[in-house]
Amino acid sequence: MNKAMVFDKFRTFETEFAGRPLVVETGKMTQLANGACLVRYGETVVHVACTASEKPREGVDFFPLSVDYEEKMYSVGKIPGSYLKREGRPSEKAILTSRVIDRPIRPLFPKDMRNDCSIVCTVMSVDPDCSPEVAAMIGTSIAISISDVPWNGPVSSCSVGLVDGEIVINPTLEQRAVSDMATTVASTSERIAMIEAGANCVDDETMYKAIMAGHEANQPIIEFIKGIQAEIGKEKFSYPSNDPDHEMFEAIYNFAEADVKAAMDTDDKNVRDERLLPIYDAVHAKFDEIYPEQEAKIDECMYKTQKTIVRRWLLDEQKRVDGRGMNDIRPLASEVSVIPRVHGSGMFTRGQTQVLTIATLGSASEMQYLDGIDEEESKRYIHHYNFPSYSVGETKPSRGPGRREIGHGALAERALKPVIPSVDEFPYTIRLVSEILSSNGSTSQGSICGSTLALMDAGVPIKAPVAGISCGLITEGERWMTMVDIQGVEDFFGDMDFKVAGTKDGITAIQMDLKISGLLPEMVKEALEKTHEARNYILDEVMLKAIAQPREELSPYAPKMFTTQIPADKIAEVIGKSGKVIKEIQAECEVKVDVEEDGENANVFVAGLDTEKCQKAVFIIEMIANGPEIGAIYVGKVTRIMDFGAFIEIAPGMEGLCHISKLDVKRTENVTDVVNVGDVIRVKVEEIDDKGRLNLSRRAVLIEVDGLTPENDLDEKPRRPRNNRHNGRR
Repeated sequence: MNKAMVFDKFRTFETEFAGRPLVVETGKMTQLANGACLVRYGETVVHVACTASEKPREGVDFFPLSVDYEEKMYSVGKIPGSYLKREGRPSEKAILTSRVIDRPIRPLFPKDMRNDCSIVCTVMSVDPDCSPEVAAMIGTSIAISISDVPWNGPVSSCSVGLVDGEIVINPTLEQRAVSDMATTVASTSERIAMIEAGANCVDDETMYKAIMAGHEANQPIIEFIKGIQAEIGKEKFSYPSNDPDHEMFEAIYNFAEADVKAAMDTDDKNVRDERLLPIYDAVHAKFDEIYPEQEAKIDECMYKTQKTIVRRWLLDEQKRVDGRGMNDIRPLASEVSVIPRVHGSGMFTRGQTQVLTIATLGSASEMQYLDGIDEEESKRYIHHYNFPSYSVGETKPSRGPGRREIGHGALAERALKPVIPSVDEFPYTIRLVSEILSSNGSTSQGSICGSTLALMDAGVPIKAPVAGISCGLITEGERWMTMVDIQGVEDFFGDMDFKVAGTKDGITAIQMDLKISGLLPEMVKEALEKTHEARNYILDEVMLKAIAQPREELSPYAPKMFTTQIPADKIAEVIGKSGKVIKEIQAECEVKVDVEEDGENANVFVAGLDTEKCQKAVFIIEMIANGPEIGAIYVGKVTRIMDFGAFIEIAPGMEGLCHISKLDVKRTENVTDVVNVGDVIRVKVEEIDDKGRLNLSRRAVLIEVDGLTPENDLDEKPRRPRNNRHNGRR
C-alpha cells in the first residue's frame, strides 16, 4: 500500500503555550480509536487515545468513564527497577494525574449516557521544562473533541507557579524548584472547571489572582482546540438516554415527596437512611407493576426526588437538612494521645465524620524511594489514608487503597508538607496514617486536622498548625449559593466540593470537585473567603484547645535521632570493609546508622531508643572520621595480649598499644596480671607516631583521673628485659 494513502489523514497543528512550542499530530497513529492525537510540548511527547463502546453498559447508574495516565520509564531513559524490568501498577503520581484529568472532563459528558468511555494518556518523552501532565490534559481535550463521542468541551489546563512573588504559567524545572505554589487550573471558554493546588501558605488574594491567571492563559488553547475540531472533528454519535421518563418521575415525586421530606429532615445519617428504606419499599410496591422491568429507573426517580428536595430547600428556603445556617460548622471535637505507645496520635470529629491519625517517626533510611519519571526520587514525609467499609456502615472486604484513598491521602500530605520541618531541623522520616472511623462528608479535610494534632502530639516542630474545610455550591440557571462544611447528602446532591486547607496565614492546598461545567470567578472568591474564616474557627476554638503547640519531648517509644557531619572521603572508614565497622557500631550501641553524602561532607544520622548509646555512637563515628586526639581519654576493649603489652580497640577498626609499663601505677610482671582479652578499660592517647599508630596509657588515667599515686621506683628503674640479646650485651 502506498505510504501516502496510509497517512492521507495526517495533520499537524501548531501554536505556542507559555513561550514554548505546542504541536499536535493526528491521523498518523492509532487509526482504530474514536479519537487520538500525539502532543509535543517542547520535547515532551504524550500520546492520547479516546475510545467508547458502541452500546451502553447494562445495570449501571453512572457514566462509566476511565482515565489512565501511563508513565513509561523509557520516556526519561530509565529501565524499570522491578524484578520483571517492566512497568507495573501506576505510581502514586500517575494515579493523581489521572484524577486531575478526570475531574474537569467528566461533568462535560452527557449525564444520561452509559456507554463505556476510556482515555489513555501515554507519556513517551519528558522534557523537564515542559510538564507531561499539562500535555496529557490538553491532549485529552483534543482527543475527545475530534472523536465522535458526545462531549460539551473543549477544556484546557495549565500549571501556575509563584516565583519571587510573580505568577508564572507552566513554570520550568528551575522555576518549580523555587516556586511557592504548584497550582493546576482547568478551564472551559467561560468557567473554571478544576483547581488543584499546593502552596507555601499563600494568601487568599494571591491564590485567587493565580487561578484567574491560569484561566486566562487557557483561553487561547481552547480556541486552538476548537479550530482543530472544526477542521477534522467527527460527527458525535447518538446514544439511548438513561434518564427516566418525565411522566414516571412526576408520578413518583408526587407520591413520595412528603415522606421523603420528613425522612431527610435530620442531622443523623443513620436515621435518614432508616427512614428512607420503607419509602423505597412503598414506591416499588406501587410502581413496579405500572413500570415493569424498570426497577433501576424507579430508583433513579427516587434519587432525583431527594436531590430536588435538598436543592429546593437550599435555594428557596436557605434550609439545610440538619438545620444549620449556611456558614455554620457541625459540632467539632479534638483529642490527642488517644493511642498508647505510638509516637503520636490525634482524633478529629466533625459531626458524624471522625478521623484518627497516627504519627510514626523513623530513621532517614526509612524514607520512601520513588521509581518514577519526574525528578523526585525520595520523600521523608508520607501520609496514608484508609477508608474502611464500616466508616459508612457497609459490609465488604478490604482490597487495599483505591484511587480515591490515594488521592485523599495525597491531598492531606500536600496540605501539611509546607509546615513540616526540614531534615536539618528534625532529622526524621515521618509517616502519618489517617484511619477514617466514620464518614459523613469531608473526611479528607478531617484527616488534615487529625494529622496536625498527631504531629504536635508526636513533638514534631511544625511551623504552624493546619486545618481543612470544604465549601459546597448549589446552582440553578443564574442563581447560586455556597455553604460551608458540607455533609455527605449535600456533597451527593450538590454541584461542588471545594476543599481548602491552610494555616491562619495562608493556603497550603486546594482540591475542587465539580458536577457542573465550571465556576464563575465570584464563586471561587466566595469559596476562598468562607473557607478561610472556617478554618480559623476550627484552629482557635477546637484544635489548639486540645494541644496548643508541639510537645517539647518526643514519646519514650520514638527513636532518638542525632546527626553529625564527617568529610566525604572518610565514609569508607566509617562503613568499613563489607560494612564491618558500621555493623559493629550498630551492634555495640544498639542504634541504626545512616550515611548520606552531600558534596564534600557526609551527613550521618544515628537513631536509637537510648540517648546515651546514641551519643556514644556519634562519638565513635566522629573519632573514626577525625582521628583520636592526643591527650584524650577513651574507653576501649582489650583485643590482644602480648608479652610487651595489650592492644586496645578504642573504636571499631581503630586499635592502639598500651605497653606493659603503662598498664598500672605499679610494676607489672605479666600483662594478664592487669587485663585480659575482652576487658573494657579507659586509656589515654599519649602519642600518634608517623605511621598513625596509637600509643596508649592506662596508667595515666589512673593517676590523672582516679588520683592514684604511682610507685616511686616505677619511673626511676627501667624494667630489665627478659632476654639479654636485646640490651646490647654479648
